[in-house]
Amino acid sequence: MSAETEEARSDRKQTGPPAPVGFFDPSLNEVRKRVFYQYARTVFILCVFVLGVLSIFWGSQFTTEAKYPNLHVWVVDFDGQVEPYLTNDTVVGPAVINVTKEYESSSSLHLGYHFKSAADFNYDPWAVRQAVYDEHAYAAVIINPNATSLLRAAMTTNNKTYDPTGALQTIIISARDEGTYYNYILPDLTILQSLILSSFGPQWTSSLLSTNTNLSTIPPQTINPAIGFTNIDLRPFTPAVAAPAVSIGLIYLIIISFFNFPFLMPVHAQFIKPEGHPPLKIPHWLLWRVLSSITAYFFLSLFYSLVSLAFQIPFSNSPAPDTVSANNPNAYGHGSFVVFWMLNWVGMTALGIPCENMAMVLGFPWSSFFLIFWVITNVATGFYPLDLASTFYRWGYAWPLHRIVEALRTILFGTHSRIGLDFGVLFIWIAVSLAFFPVATLIMRWKMKRGL
Repeated sequence: MSAETEEARSDRKQTGPPAPVGFFDPSLNEVRKRVFYQYARTVFILCVFVLGVLSIFWGSQFTTEAKYPNLHVWVVDFDGQVEPYLTNDTVVGPAVINVTKEYESSSSLHLGYHFKSAADFNYDPWAVRQAVYDEHAYAAVIINPNATSLLRAAMTTNNKTYDPTGALQTIIISARDEGTYYNYILPDLTILQSLILSSFGPQWTSSLLSTNTNLSTIPPQTINPAIGFTNIDLRPFTPAVAAPAVSIGLIYLIIISFFNFPFLMPVHAQFIKPEGHPPLKIPHWLLWRVLSSITAYFFLSLFYSLVSLAFQIPFSNSPAPDTVSANNPNAYGHGSFVVFWMLNWVGMTALGIPCENMAMVLGFPWSSFFLIFWVITNVATGFYPLDLASTFYRWGYAWPLHRIVEALRTILFGTHSRIGLDFGVLFIWIAVSLAFFPVATLIMRWKMKRGL
């Protein structure tokens, strides 16, 4: 009995796992070569991927300074051109135009200033506001029709209530893209305003002295500053808590839609594993996969949207006229939250189904590459103005996140609406992704059968 036990122990030693050896043991020569090759190949692929994909993101900002003139600002002179202020003897309009032309022709970094005729707007300053709201220009500088007339009248009638800011207007719509306005447009407009005021003051005072005007007998504000600006933001970007809903928060919309696949795939797989039951027909399984994913996005997008509601982003304000400044005039009144939710649902589906397709085609961990690519390309074209990017990025207008951001700003801030186009592009993404879905499933099953 003792001998048999000793034999059994000897057999177990021979058939058990081999004893560990050192890293440079000769028996690991082939394994080391294989590991070194696979390690070097994987790191090389990762490096190339990082270089290529991150270059897309960095590249979207590379031409920003060179593209400043693409941020169009219209300068429109109505001074003395509208009844009852018709006159050829104006001083405010020509002074503003001259300073702006000098600034526009200077070598300093500046926006693209374009001089428009009052006739282009049927001599109606409100039409300029409408054009800015409709996003034909990023901003406008308006010289009011009565700019010179009111200044001179205030002097002759000793009008102590004269307000210099009634001479000029700057029109913006910061909710269109708060980053672009706060970082580029408003700073440049501030420079231009300073140049205009610092130039006009000495010229105006000199002209008064040359006509022997007794400066002590006229209201001081008609001398300095004499003219000023009324700054009008048609749709201010407010409140600050709205920022995640139209920017960084949308990254999580992509990530949530991506992780729908790995969490639910084991659940779906139970239908096709013949474990105590016949497998489900493939067409029926595909239909289940599609419908269950869209249903999951329905509820996920609801709870994603409820976060914005919980933190009191306005969703029940009434719409406002296009040319009147208003805070958070929700485009659809009390129904705005429902539209917001539906947009997030359609957007999550448009972002998520391509993720599911690529997860099936690439498998793990390579599908993570697609997630990174998907996030970077959508962020680069959704969060940053394409007018400041090179023409290479024009494909961004068709990318899902760009359309989602644009539609969200319409819902939350009442900006110029292209919501029909926005939803249309998202539906096209969904349709194309669903058409590829059976192909991606077949590729996944083919790889599984071959152990790939």
